[in-house]
Amino acid sequence: MNKVILLNNRPVGKPTADDFKFIEEEIPVTPQGEVLLKTLYVSVDPYLRGRMSSEKSYVPPFELNKPIQSGIIAEVIASEHADFKAGDFVSGMLSWKELQLSDGKGLHKVDAHAAPLSAYLGILGMTGLTAYLGLTEIGKPKAGETLVVSGAAGAVGSVVGQIGKILGCRVIGMAGSDEKTTLLTSKFGFDIAINYKTTTDMKTAIANAAPNGVDIYFDNVGGDISDAVLANVNQLARVPVCGAISVYNETEVSMGPRVQTTLVKNSVLMQGFVVSNYSPKFHEAIKQLTTWLQEGKLTYSETIVNGFDHIPQAFLDLFEGKNEGKMIVKI
Repeated sequence: MNKVILLNNRPVGKPTADDFKFIEEEIPVTPQGEVLLKTLYVSVDPYLRGRMSSEKSYVPPFELNKPIQSGIIAEVIASEHADFKAGDFVSGMLSWKELQLSDGKGLHKVDAHAAPLSAYLGILGMTGLTAYLGLTEIGKPKAGETLVVSGAAGAVGSVVGQIGKILGCRVIGMAGSDEKTTLLTSKFGFDIAINYKTTTDMKTAIANAAPNGVDIYFDNVGGDISDAVLANVNQLARVPVCGAISVYNETEVSMGPRVQTTLVKNSVLMQGFVVSNYSPKFHEAIKQLTTWLQEGKLTYSETIVNGFDHIPQAFLDLFEGKNEGKMIVKI
């Protein structure tokens, strides 16, 4: 039998294990024009929380009692499709199933010899694309500028900081433990790392870390941390807004300093984005990321959880900060 994970409830506040349901179904037979895929690696990401709600967003919400989907690396184990053969490895937005059929649309072959397969869910996948395109297209970094990254030890943040260093920026990162802040400076090359959980005055801490002010703020978390960074921005600063994990599970609208005065006073560009905005540039971005990776200029961290049954818990652990870098489930 084939295991499948469905959305059981729409979460109120922080998701729980009860919001997921496991079922079993018959193993599908491969019809003409399709491939049978075996799931190897599953990406769990904070943005999935938004799709579990019914509110309108940039992608349709998940349907109740239907399989959840995310980025997946799979192996073709049977093919009746001209473009794929058994043994091919592919990436795509696929269902949380051990085995599934695909007509090939949205599947991309990946090279297991060029990089570990899991990297195509991270630094050579949506994670790397989000970091590279958000920073370069909106942040527009220049050598000598100061870049601040929140959620810096996460999958996207850790790549943003490294790209900032490659492009000549002074990079400050914020994370939620001493272990993570040490990682930022030792492994990822950040100039300064701040533990926001043990820092009582973030506004002052950022001012001390960035005495010349903040030119670019790559925002992954929103909330109080972002308020503190925005209080330190320079004239013509740029703020790519990638995510707001600190408020995803709030049941009421959180209130903070109003940003309009800061934006006007300093002529700041603050722009939200989703990586698909820049899909025409994916090929060149992946080419650049691959080059930097092969040259040793980029590195990455993964938190690998083993077992199909552990996919929901791995997702829930994101909101507890239990991941270092990209959270991936290996089946």
